[in-house]
Amino acid sequence: MSSDTDVSLSSYDEDQGFKLIRKAREAPFVPIAMAGFAAIAACGSYKLKSRGNTETSVHMRVAAQGFVVGAETLGVNEKYFKKIYMEMQKN
Repeated sequence: MSSDTDVSLSSYDEDQGFKLIRKAREAPFVPIAMAGFAAIAACGSYKLKSRGNTETSVHMRVAAQGFVVGAETLGVNEKYFKKIYMEMQKN
């Protein structure tokens, strides 16, 4: 390896827990989407196990995916409107 291509390892020294906390602060809708998906998937798994109804499983899967897409859309919109608001404050 050549010395002029050294990469700073400061970003690699970060613990997984701290990295998750930092990412959650940067994009708060991502952990919300993950938690919602996990909750809906767990509920669907429990209903499938207890009843064996595959139709309920399909509806729960679609609901979980819809929750994640909705949360991510809200996150993107929040970031976009925050950027517009900051630009309006400058003018």
